[in-house]
Amino acid sequence: MKKKQLKLSTIIILFVCIVVLVSLVITDLLISRTINDNIESTIEEKAKIVSRTVSHSTIVKRGLEGEGEDQIQEYTQDIQKSAEVLFVVVMDMEGIRKSHPDPDRIGKHFVGGDEKEVLRGKETLSISEGTLGQSVRAFSPVFNEENQQIGAVAVGISLGSVEEALTMSHRNILVGSMIGIIFGIIGAVIIARYIKKILFGLEPITIAKILEERNTMLQSVHEGVVAVNKDTTISLVNKSALKIFNKAGLSSDPIGMPIKEYMPHTRLERVIATGKPELDEEQTINGVSILVNRVPLIVNDEVVGAISTFRDKTEVNQLAEQLTGVKSYAEALRAQSHEFMNKMHVILGLVKMRDYNHLNRYVKELVSLRVDEVSTVTSKVKDPALAGFIMGKLSYAREKNVALTIECHHFIPEPKDSTVTHELITVIGNLLDNSVEATTNSDEKEVLLELFYEDEQFEMVVTDSGEGMADEIAEEIFTKGYSSKGEGRGYGLFLVKESLRKLNGTLHVESKVGSGTTMIVQASYKEGNTDD
Repeated sequence: MKKKQLKLSTIIILFVCIVVLVSLVITDLLISRTINDNIESTIEEKAKIVSRTVSHSTIVKRGLEGEGEDQIQEYTQDIQKSAEVLFVVVMDMEGIRKSHPDPDRIGKHFVGGDEKEVLRGKETLSISEGTLGQSVRAFSPVFNEENQQIGAVAVGISLGSVEEALTMSHRNILVGSMIGIIFGIIGAVIIARYIKKILFGLEPITIAKILEERNTMLQSVHEGVVAVNKDTTISLVNKSALKIFNKAGLSSDPIGMPIKEYMPHTRLERVIATGKPELDEEQTINGVSILVNRVPLIVNDEVVGAISTFRDKTEVNQLAEQLTGVKSYAEALRAQSHEFMNKMHVILGLVKMRDYNHLNRYVKELVSLRVDEVSTVTSKVKDPALAGFIMGKLSYAREKNVALTIECHHFIPEPKDSTVTHELITVIGNLLDNSVEATTNSDEKEVLLELFYEDEQFEMVVTDSGEGMADEIAEEIFTKGYSSKGEGRGYGLFLVKESLRKLNGTLHVESKVGSGTTMIVQASYKEGNTDD
């Protein structure tokens, strides 16, 4: 069974109570010891002063020498009351009392056993149990005019006063502890509510779980993610970002570094300054091209940082090209399927009409046309994928009512690298699609595709009978996102340009308004191994 987690308010209250209790217990111990030491020191000092005062009294000295001995009791009683001590006892050199708070004990031997040192002339202090209970005792010797010891004085102060002071101190500390705990609980509740408000009412265990899930998601995202705070210091980098940074030769531990030091050409600082996002921007890091989105982080209408998501541009291009290739294949198959269904409808209609003469002639013409097209392409183009793709484009052109003519002037072998076929399909597909679309408003809808191959150089010429275009437009058509056909277009010819870059190829455009367009492509094309 999962252990139940305590609430934040409960944890804070318990913690405050424990801290207050521990602090007060330690304070109690320290204060008690200090009070005890101070009181004992005060009592001892007081007992010494009283005993010395009495030992220097003329009345005491004369009484011990036998002159007015009865005056000692009266004198010590006055001192005892004035000084508020437990007892003042004067004794002779035999330890016999000459005064005592209890007159019946006068003439008896001093009790306690701690008087021996003072009868030898030494001033001493002790804590001992006597006839009046436990007390602090101060002993002072009494000397006559000839400096001969004739007796001693013992002054005692009860230790009960120490206990009373400590009891009072404990009581005060206990009251203070209770008040401290009450205020601590009130303060803990207020703090807990304030913290919980800041944390949007979430408990720490919930926040920890959310943080763990967020980190897991960030690390599992294929795109690189870098976040900076308001001071443009890097606060977050995921694994995908580190992978791209390592590829670019950057440090693998950028957390805490200023983004400008780590990536000098970053524009995250500008995003923080302006508060405006920058989307689908290209950036180069030490030769590694990336496609970047930069977005400001805004909390309570204030920019508190910025986050950048990016991906290796090579991967993006590959994905786009793959999608373009798949789209081209799908369009070709759809066109062939549609053309086939149209022909089948014609055949079905002739069969129902039982017009077998026309049916025979139609099928012969159809087979002849198909054989001519197939033989023209397959006999010259030995790459099955490329040949099949061109055949699909023939069907696509017929569906658009455009006369597409294929002329293979040379034998086209299979390429050594299969990726060349994919790049050529991207180039041929996009150029033919553009040419077919260019003839939409023309009276003569004709497109000519010519293929050449010599000395490991592939050449392709696409000519259409379209409306043509001005020189300034011809210079812009290969720019990413540029299109005269509306939004969401303008990527086909950009991909053609990227594919030709990979093939070390070139593209030349010849166009004139009203006279159609010719596009000439040349690319490196190494023949594959033809050995059996």
